[in-house]
Amino acid sequence: MHIRRTAALIMTASLVIAACGDDDDTDAASDDTAAEGTAAEGTTAEGTAAAGADTTAGAAAGGDCVVGVSWNNYQEERWAKWDEPALKEAIEAGGGSYVSNDAKSSAETQASNMENLISQGANVLVVLAQDGTAIIPSVRSAIENGVPVIAYDRLIEDPDALYITFDNVEVGRLLAEAIFAEVPSGKYVIMKGNSADANADFLRSGAEEVIGEAVTAGDIEIVGETYTDNWDPAIAQTQMEQFLSAENNEIDAVISQNDGMAGGVIAALEAQGLAGEVPVSGQDGDLAALNRVALGTQTVDVWKDARELGTTAGEAAVALCANPDASTVPGTAPFTTPGGIEVSSILLEPIPITQENLDIVLEAGWIDEATLCEGVEAGSVAACP
Repeated sequence: MHIRRTAALIMTASLVIAACGDDDDTDAASDDTAAEGTAAEGTTAEGTAAAGADTTAGAAAGGDCVVGVSWNNYQEERWAKWDEPALKEAIEAGGGSYVSNDAKSSAETQASNMENLISQGANVLVVLAQDGTAIIPSVRSAIENGVPVIAYDRLIEDPDALYITFDNVEVGRLLAEAIFAEVPSGKYVIMKGNSADANADFLRSGAEEVIGEAVTAGDIEIVGETYTDNWDPAIAQTQMEQFLSAENNEIDAVISQNDGMAGGVIAALEAQGLAGEVPVSGQDGDLAALNRVALGTQTVDVWKDARELGTTAGEAAVALCANPDASTVPGTAPFTTPGGIEVSSILLEPIPITQENLDIVLEAGWIDEATLCEGVEAGSVAACP
């Protein structure tokens, strides 16, 4: 597997967007998306007050580059706060226009949403897959009909799709390394994400590279390991409660694959007076999770700057408008999927955040000091004077 750790996409063509278009119905990602959509050239949007509500967004008739984005579940914090604004900015900077909808965690809805985006005039699709396997027929149909597809953040095993994400095997390594440094032996729980998301298995394989030998040697005992539907924090909390009960609270460490689930795990630990005593990992840079790192209840938060991911995908989408061959997009490298399919990919580099380097996310403007340091004793962490 070849890994591209940075992406520098250079756009050489200026694309002109038609000034007006017809309106078609779509599920907008949120009221924020709808409000911002009115500013996009060649796009109109009319939102309601509720996030995820039905709105109207029209693609520019005859526009040169209309990029349709299919979100799997727009309610997750990072999509609206970080990914979407960066995507839109990059698309519009390249002369394109943006339309989107939200599958609300339904693979069936996402399939129809893709058709809806194409009907609005989208000539490139960016798909954050709810189920990377179930969506393949829709992706294949789009590509065969001349609409290139970017598999955003999550793998879709189609040879012609462009896969853009962070290096998830590396994320798994970083999650495990931080926990293993704290607890080199003992009872571990591994809280994995959605079973239909290939990222859960990429993360697990990265963790195995770190803890595998200790497990084989008997130094680490995995007393609980499970997938978590939709990466749901409430489900993770319930699962953690069950593991704690089964082990009489004698659990030494938890490798949680994202911040939302980490929050559920820590809530279960807190109920037993164990929050801050049992190391817990997470990823995504959720603001609440970074605060937990500062508080000491979460050991590490592997930060993936979603602004970089959104920008990279937006620039790639505009490039695909000019040439639908994914392998021609600047910055790509071959990637062999678990199913043995070679796809073009851009893999970005994650950064582990602990109490020692919280200044990184502060200086990047990802979080402000008041939010990061809420409830933290002044001076107990360098980032919270």
